[in-house]
Amino acid sequence: MCCSVGFARSLGLALLPLALCCVVANLLLLFPMGQITYMQQDRLASYIWYFGGLGGGGLLMLIPAVVFITLGKCSCCWNESLMMCGSVLAAVVGLVGSGYCFVVSGFALVQGPQCFTSFGWSYPFAEQGGRYLLQPETWSRCLQPLHIVEWNVTLLCVLLGLAVLEFIICLLQLGNGLVNAVCRPCCYKQEYSLNA
Repeated sequence: MCCSVGFARSLGLALLPLALCCVVANLLLLFPMGQITYMQQDRLASYIWYFGGLGGGGLLMLIPAVVFITLGKCSCCWNESLMMCGSVLAAVVGLVGSGYCFVVSGFALVQGPQCFTSFGWSYPFAEQGGRYLLQPETWSRCLQPLHIVEWNVTLLCVLLGLAVLEFIICLLQLGNGLVNAVCRPCCYKQEYSLNA
């Protein structure tokens, strides 16, 4: 049991910086090129307001991180199987949060940024289904904010990568917790029968 608890704690410690990076990336999306004016004028892409990195990959990910890190700290409160069942539930919360971050970031990446073009404020890449990502020469359609396409693509790709890492970590703990919650009581029964 010590090995599985130590493994869960290390997974929780790995989740903390990933969650922090998701929050920072999402906050940077709110301020293109560090300017607040586009947010004040409601000139941000619609999916950015879904807060995939802030909510799903960031704050929601703190639940499994804290649960994984604190496993086994209160041995009087939980027996070992219940402790692992709690970590399984926290891992499911983490899977949902990272999945939400991934989906929202993916949709935002496909939609493209809202920017000022020669036709006014619009989503010039929305009908392309993400093909603009492979055509950087078309990015110059966006006149304002400067380099908004690069800004959004970089940060949204970072969020996608972080969401995948968070998903893998939570999936590992889901497997670890399920194996220990189900198999651990069986192992103890065998130990008791052998010692009797």
